[in-house]
Amino acid sequence: MAGRAPRWIILVVGFIGCLWIVPVIGIVATSLQTTDSIARGWWHFGENQFSLQAWYTVWQTYPLAGSLWVSAKITLTATILTMITAPAAAYTFHYLRFPMRRLWLIIIINAFVLPQQVVIIPLFQLWRDVGLLDNMAAVVIPFVGLSYAWAVFLVKSFLEDFPKELIEAAKIDGCGPIRTFTQVVLPNLISPIAACGILQFLWCWNTLLLPMLFLRSDISLTVLLARIAGTYDPNLDQQAVAAIVTAVIPLSIFLLFQKQFAAGNRVSSGGKE
Repeated sequence: MAGRAPRWIILVVGFIGCLWIVPVIGIVATSLQTTDSIARGWWHFGENQFSLQAWYTVWQTYPLAGSLWVSAKITLTATILTMITAPAAAYTFHYLRFPMRRLWLIIIINAFVLPQQVVIIPLFQLWRDVGLLDNMAAVVIPFVGLSYAWAVFLVKSFLEDFPKELIEAAKIDGCGPIRTFTQVVLPNLISPIAACGILQFLWCWNTLLLPMLFLRSDISLTVLLARIAGTYDPNLDQQAVAAIVTAVIPLSIFLLFQKQFAAGNRVSSGGKE
């Protein structure tokens, strides 16, 4: 039976939770107040006037629904591709033997220290030459490629504790590498695959730089949020509306799959735990 947490831990966590929830309340209140009320201070609830004008303005003036669909297509495509290819790559580097295996693994893992900004100019020139500018693939390919460093490392770290007896038993039964991966290893990788999916989804959904540079006609929600900020008028109420719409979906995804993200998947040779 797990012991009860000390009281000071509860107080510290509660204090951090309050610090996190105050800005959220401020964003929601800002989206529901008039411009004069926001200038007075969003926390003056008794004196401020509430209005849904900012919500109407954002939905009518900006292509919010279209940007939502663009973000969903880009994020889901990049997330699914990462969840499919990263476990296969981790299995290949961990169990298979081929020339320069360690060198390729070191090159991939070292992408941890590679900033996004370093590849922007070469990628822009490449996409311009091959005609991929203003194409969803111009954003999806870097999303998947740049995520390989941490995704392969995460799954390979999980495979360090995977029972080698299961792999040897599969070889004795005549299973090749592909069949061993799909029927023995892959069913036990639910937790790291779910963690990769959640992290990739959150990163792709919230990224601004790549969609802003490579897309023209179709813009993502983060790019739209940056465009809502006026040149002379900050439009704080409209920015708050766009921020809420942008944050709702990734927050829902995390809450929905938080058990798979946090759970440590115990590998067993069969049967139910």
